Amino acid sequence: MASVLGKRLKEARLRIGLSQAQVGINAGMDQSVASTRINQYERDVHVPGFAVAEQLAKALKVPSAYFYAVDDQLAAWILAYAKIPASDRRTIMEEAGIAPRRL
Repeated sequence: MASVLGKRLKEARLRIGLSQAQVGINAGMDQSVASTRINQYERDVHVPGFAVAEQLAKALKVPSAYFYAVDDQLAAWILAYAKIPASDRRTIMEEAGIAPRRL
């Protein structure tokens, strides 16, 4: 069974229609190993360190936290939150009771 990170990596890659090689190249990997490395991450043969995961997140245009969300609904919320304009995030957090209200 794939790690959460491997599962999320594959989901994000397929969602935007990139090949494993293209994701690796976009994340700064050498073209000669990019496809193999992404394939190994997706199959949980290897798990990337956090710095590499951040580069992969940038390449896939997802928050790095998405890769670590064990719960599928939380993962969906992380993606949705990233799409909300920053100006609206504070209001949402205030309404949820997780940020102090402004005076």
